[in-house]
Amino acid sequence: MSTETDYYELLEVERTADDATIKSAYRKLAMKFHPDRNAGCKENEARFKAVNEAYDCLKDPQKRAAYDRFGHAAFRQGGGAGPQDFSGFSDIFESVFGEFMGGRQGGQRQQRRGADLRYDMEITLEEAFHGKSEAITVDVAGECDACHGTGARPGTSAKTCGTCAGHGKVRAQQGFFVVERTCHTCHGAGEVIADPCRDCRGEGRVEKTKTLTVNIPAGVDEGTRVRLSGEGEAGPRGAPAGDLYIFLHVKRHAIFEREGTTLYAHAPISFTTAALGGSITIPGPDGERHEIKLPAGIQSGREVRQRGAGMPVLQGRGRGDLVVRIAVETPTKLTTKQRELLEEFRCTETGDECPQSQGFFQKVKKAVGG
Repeated sequence: MSTETDYYELLEVERTADDATIKSAYRKLAMKFHPDRNAGCKENEARFKAVNEAYDCLKDPQKRAAYDRFGHAAFRQGGGAGPQDFSGFSDIFESVFGEFMGGRQGGQRQQRRGADLRYDMEITLEEAFHGKSEAITVDVAGECDACHGTGARPGTSAKTCGTCAGHGKVRAQQGFFVVERTCHTCHGAGEVIADPCRDCRGEGRVEKTKTLTVNIPAGVDEGTRVRLSGEGEAGPRGAPAGDLYIFLHVKRHAIFEREGTTLYAHAPISFTTAALGGSITIPGPDGERHEIKLPAGIQSGREVRQRGAGMPVLQGRGRGDLVVRIAVETPTKLTTKQRELLEEFRCTETGDECPQSQGFFQKVKKAVGG
């Protein structure tokens, strides 16, 4: 079998397949073509070796990235090229893996960015409707005031690492590959500090308590994330700070349930209101009182929609709807007068007043033979 066969075709997966899919496909094919199961079959033995070669490449994120970009050429020295081609491949290797390995950009080391932080905030539905600004207090690793983030004692400065020449990485050629590793002297910083700051012990950052203002836009929903750029942990030795993410959680409301911009309310009504029609008033999260008109003869389970009375569209225009779900409530406590009136009403019933009930019992009669 040719070694030029596409690795994805060998494993019978799409090029967009995730790691779990690739691993599952490999196990299935390795079991199918394993030499112990196919004694003496040279073709299956070759297929088994090819499947292993493909999986060995695709299971490694760095090798897979190189293969996706350059194909088989990423792993061989083509055309009988001599050692002079190693530098070219080194550039290819760095262009593909630079982001993963912290490679150089224009000969400069990459600074290790500070960590992102998460803050969970609980708000009411009314606050989600109108939006709000709120001050929060967070404990973060902030820039050291004594050394201004350099990590060196005031009056001194860090020196360029002599091992990696300030790159933070050291290179070594192993056969065909040029491998980069984090410098063991400066641990990737590119600099060494002979006299560290006493306040931060050379880190360039210390624990601080910060008070920040969070602006929450109108229309946010459960799980909405607000990003405060640069308000996360400070990076070591003056590196950029991470971000602070505010995750919003909306408290359960006494009246409304929410689906997107639509608000749902469960409204029990009396059977006389259901029979005669009428209206009910529901206070919305906007502070307004919404009058919901009910037609005569409305049934339980019916939904009445009030256009534009729901939640506002996040970072957009307009509002969703308010949907009221009707539940007709049967009275359980009647006065003597009320009972007399209902008995009088029952005596006048013809069956046409409740067509659904009449239709049901007609079906029952037919089902039992009249």
